[in-house]
Amino acid sequence: MRVDLFDFDLPEERIALRPVTPRDHAKLLRIVPDQPLQDLHVGDLPDLLREGDALVFNDTKVIPAQLEGMRERDGSVASVSATLHMRTGADRWKAFLRPAKRVKQGERIRFGHSGSSCFLGTLDATVAEKNDSGEVLLVFDVSGALLDEAIAAVGHIPLPPYIASKRAEDAQDRQDYQTVYAREEGAVAAPTAGLHFTPQLLDRIRAKGVEEHFVTLHVGAGTFLPVKVDDTDDHKMHAEIGYVSAQTAAALNHVHERGGRIISIGTTSLRLIESATGEDGIIRPWSGATDIFITPGYKFRAIDMLMTNFHLPRSTLFMLVSAFSGFETMQAAYAHAIDAGYRFYSYGDASLLTRRD
Repeated sequence: MRVDLFDFDLPEERIALRPVTPRDHAKLLRIVPDQPLQDLHVGDLPDLLREGDALVFNDTKVIPAQLEGMRERDGSVASVSATLHMRTGADRWKAFLRPAKRVKQGERIRFGHSGSSCFLGTLDATVAEKNDSGEVLLVFDVSGALLDEAIAAVGHIPLPPYIASKRAEDAQDRQDYQTVYAREEGAVAAPTAGLHFTPQLLDRIRAKGVEEHFVTLHVGAGTFLPVKVDDTDDHKMHAEIGYVSAQTAAALNHVHERGGRIISIGTTSLRLIESATGEDGIIRPWSGATDIFITPGYKFRAIDMLMTNFHLPRSTLFMLVSAFSGFETMQAAYAHAIDAGYRFYSYGDASLLTRRD
């Protein structure tokens, strides 16, 4: 499909720079194909669920994956910025480097600006590989838990570019840009639909007899990359690492067997569950990378409903929701959201979509 079909005009004032407080007071637009739109709030979610339904959450935890460093060559020093996006070993990460032209393969980068070791505020790495897109493979001088500690010490939360271009990251973001159920470290970006949940809201959902299940997809910085091609067939998704346990797969299959609905909290858990589901509709254990790219025409195998935030024009995520509930349905829903003052993107409001069969 033509990428420009997924374009729309979004006023700057619709981009949320901070979340609503409390989290579950955000707006919620209920979108059911061929039915009127409903303006609700996230706190209304329990009333939209039925006993026997199941929510699927992504329990990945955002790490401070934005690293600022220096490269020295022939006596000259240049500043470089790296956004880690996929761990490939105990001591190595794939990363997007800016400006990439300042660094060559084999060169050393020192991240952080004080001391002489990671324990004193710096972290050293070698550029082991580099490609034309600015993506590099960084091999660090420490590995495992020591590397995790060093990244936490020198790194920053990598706010989405549409927020970072308007304000700096601060201490509040370390709390705001994390779900209350995050536990598996490794994400560069938050699964933002989950940011709306509070312990109190989760208690109300459990009281309705709704199950909750957790999967892990470590969201990468590729989620922020624009679609630069003219046709969706020419776009290549960046892979992300995910896990679906045998226990979770079996439990979700049982939900469908008894007539319940599987509701994905966020596009990340949806993409992972769809990757783990065969053409027979059976969800199977999954461990590995997925680069699934969902556009209109995709036949969904497992997910019945989707809670997600409002996405960028021309983005792969707007393409996904258009595939889920229908292109014309989502065009109308987004036009309504803009006119009604909904807040967009990571810190914005939410929508609850029913799948168009």
